[in-house]
Amino acid sequence: MEPKVEKFSTTDRGNGLRALVSLRPGELLFRSDPLAYTVCEGSRGVVCDRCLLGKEKLMRCSQCRVAKYCSAKCQKKAWPDHKRECKCLKSCKPRYPPDSVRLLGRVVFKLMEETPSESEKLYSFSDLESNINKLTEDKKEGLRQLALTFQHFMREEIQDASQLPPSFDIFEAFAKVICNSFTICNAEMQEVGVGLYPSMSLLNHSCDPNCSIVFNGPHLLLRAVRDIEAGEELTICYLDMLMTSEERRKQLRDQYCFECDCFRCQTQDKDADMLTGDEQVWKEVQESLKKIEELKAHWKWEQVLATCQAIISSNAERLPDINVYQLKVLDCAMDACISLGLLEEALFYGLRTMEPYRIFFPRKPSRQRCAGNESWQTAVTSRHVSPSDEESEAGF
Repeated sequence: MEPKVEKFSTTDRGNGLRALVSLRPGELLFRSDPLAYTVCEGSRGVVCDRCLLGKEKLMRCSQCRVAKYCSAKCQKKAWPDHKRECKCLKSCKPRYPPDSVRLLGRVVFKLMEETPSESEKLYSFSDLESNINKLTEDKKEGLRQLALTFQHFMREEIQDASQLPPSFDIFEAFAKVICNSFTICNAEMQEVGVGLYPSMSLLNHSCDPNCSIVFNGPHLLLRAVRDIEAGEELTICYLDMLMTSEERRKQLRDQYCFECDCFRCQTQDKDADMLTGDEQVWKEVQESLKKIEELKAHWKWEQVLATCQAIISSNAERLPDINVYQLKVLDCAMDACISLGLLEEALFYGLRTMEPYRIFFPRKPSRQRCAGNESWQTAVTSRHVSPSDEESEAGF
């Protein structure tokens, strides 16, 4: 495919990507494999560690008993990336490292190979922005804790700094991973993994983006969502687009260390529509969504659906579907129905979301959701591994 994008320097936002040719909505601009990726904590044991597809029965690695695969074929293809981390995973049980620790471990092993990666075609890991000088002391302390966790996790393979890639700084590397990693979603927009795609880190943020990122397993696809002129900067939304301007600006400031002053944020565009209805009611729904998202992250679809149905039923006359939190509940109910095979019910909830989405995103496909990053709070949280004795094993 002839190149359709190029790196360039912006006047006020550092490096960026721009179009080399005129582009149409839906057109594929760029595809990228990750420099490194891993299954996210909530999907561990539910999706294949290589292809990231969900399967009822997964075979687990007989050595570390943590990594799981849908087939011997996937396991064999995953072995080059898994073989060195396998000892690390085995040695840290029953604790399980944060996603960012496992991801950085894979990045380190990849960099130690000293072979060029296609994912670094436009931008390399060493080029990535870390924003270290903009971090608060709390976040720096979080990075220090991550560095200690990383050293403990990697002790079976790396005993001292001399074994790391040249000029490699663990502290800075973690800041790069947290600022630049992409959440990998499946076809149902369920978060299944986290990966690093250095060339795609050139994409700057917009609350009204002209591009969207979707995934096919771990493979990233960048597509246009509207007509784009040659020379125009390409942008994505770093956040869930169903957020008020205040929520967007806070998350961008906390997570990406910049203030957004776009038209949507300055004018609080769509905020009044998003917050339609009784304030006390939608604040209760907003709080309930935290529980729903946690259940979704662990694929507990029956509980997701029951919780959503209870909220929708109790607010039938009190909260319109255009309210952003009610809309998110409808979305979650639809996701749960799809996952449970309740397709007629999924259609019912899906149809209710159509009009609100037309209002909020008249030029964009419904349910657009772009990549996000692991939060600082999540980054310093340790996980436990509790594999079932009844799971199948796969040997090498």
